[in-house]
Amino acid sequence: MRGKGVSVSEEEHQKEIWSPVEFTERLKDVGRSYYHDKHPFHIKMHEGALSREQIQGWVANRYYYQKSVPIKDAAILSNLPSRELRREWIGRIIDHDGTRGQDGGIEAWLKLGEAVGLTREEIVQEERVVPGVRFAVDAYVNFARTKPWIEAVASSLTELFSPDLIFKRMKVMERLYPWIDSTGFEYFQNRLTQAPRDSTTALKLVLSYCQTPRDQQKAVEALRFKCDVLWVQLDAIEKAFPLNA
Repeated sequence: MRGKGVSVSEEEHQKEIWSPVEFTERLKDVGRSYYHDKHPFHIKMHEGALSREQIQGWVANRYYYQKSVPIKDAAILSNLPSRELRREWIGRIIDHDGTRGQDGGIEAWLKLGEAVGLTREEIVQEERVVPGVRFAVDAYVNFARTKPWIEAVASSLTELFSPDLIFKRMKVMERLYPWIDSTGFEYFQNRLTQAPRDSTTALKLVLSYCQTPRDQQKAVEALRFKCDVLWVQLDAIEKAFPLNA
């Protein structure tokens, strides 16, 4: 069951601006209560209880999210109001798309797919992607495209919580799923340095540009929305690949 965080209704009466320290803690509270590491599917993964088919289903569906991340970041980039901000943000797109001389995160995820026994073609063709995952990811891209840019930036702050989860996931897979070729863990290894760097940049922007109680609350809500997107993806994957099957 998901934790109980501070509800929007409790915060709508916020009269004074939070200090940077308190604001940061409010954002981190979202992760403590709603991040998808608490989802039953993730818990079973970390217990070594998923089947080969379930692991493959997770990797194949998560690919749709991974390939959409640079699209999301390009949408945010297009709304940033200055070249200085765009220079800071554009590296995220390169991290995932790569360059002609260097592979990025999407390529690394395809290698993970091959490491769990999928072919590159079946991942890219997205035949295993279930409707709930597609809907949730598309909603996130649309959020980044249409919301004020600072809210879209705030939604990316799940990167505050991801390094610990990624580190645990990598170690769990090495130990409890020995059939997975460890050469496929490049994506996880890269994110251990990329995610802290990205979250530092995003948090700095959120703390600097959210200067009213309403702006701060909107940032918290945006991060909660992103956590919901990640959670709903796992709901859809769990339904397609039941834990008790």
